[in-house]
Amino acid sequence: MSNSSSFSKFLLLAFVDTRELQLLHFSLFLGIYLAALLGNGLIITAIACDHRLHTPMYFFLLNLSILDLGSISTTVPKSMANSLRDTRAISYLGCAVQVFLVVVLFIAEYSLLTVMAYDRYVAICRPLHYGTLMGSRACVRMAAAAWGSGFLYAVLHTANTFSIPLCQGNTVQQFFCEIPQILKLSCSDSYLREAAVSVVTACLMFGCFVFIVLSYVQIFTAVLRIPSEQGRHKAFSMCLPHLAVVSLFVSTGIFAYLKPPSLSSPALDLVVAVLYSVVPPAVNPLIYSMRNKELKEALRKLVQWVQCQHQ
Repeated sequence: MSNSSSFSKFLLLAFVDTRELQLLHFSLFLGIYLAALLGNGLIITAIACDHRLHTPMYFFLLNLSILDLGSISTTVPKSMANSLRDTRAISYLGCAVQVFLVVVLFIAEYSLLTVMAYDRYVAICRPLHYGTLMGSRACVRMAAAAWGSGFLYAVLHTANTFSIPLCQGNTVQQFFCEIPQILKLSCSDSYLREAAVSVVTACLMFGCFVFIVLSYVQIFTAVLRIPSEQGRHKAFSMCLPHLAVVSLFVSTGIFAYLKPPSLSSPALDLVVAVLYSVVPPAVNPLIYSMRNKELKEALRKLVQWVQCQHQ
């Protein structure tokens, strides 16, 4: 039996074996990665530069874009580099860092989406108290709490995962170091500690999910009471992008981590991992900018300014 301490590296799952398909995989991931960089980068720059967007909603959106950039940059570049160099290796330390960053960003993003649901609830259901409840200090504290919760859980999960003896080799059946796939390499009776941490995390995430659902039940109840059609349209436009992002993030994440073992297969696990770790960071900027006139106007001005600088 081998122990994790004897490993100097892990072997990640290769998407394909032939050189032509490896280059195709590199090209596809490069396109998605550049789209995520461009979309999130534009949103961050537009919000930072336009004083009209210095509001709680856009402050949280800026944080979300930073998290999306971080999450896709943690997994995709290494996979692209491996395809380009025709290798599957990742160092032991690199794997641990990847696990840590993935958990930090995943938990922080989920926490931030919960905070954004609260922001929408206060804006629509308690508009007279919005300035008090969502002041600048309160927003900074909420964002810091989201980031801090991600850091705390990442420390716990990473320490637990990499203190478990690995008896099943060092081949991770995923294109990045994912905790469930690493636990499959552990000795049969040595993952209970990590399982306990995972149960606590799942309970807290379920609590956040219930909070989001209850917030939107009250939001939609309040919106339907708005007498004017224009007012209802404005309220829905404010909420639907966030609801779409939450649905995409939660549905893919839940299926990835809570699906029954009978459904597990390397191909399905790979597809699901791409859906929850690669697609949302690239799609979120598009979702938020489609129905948001203020953000579209800020992005238009930013693009025009860049074009003028290059003329």
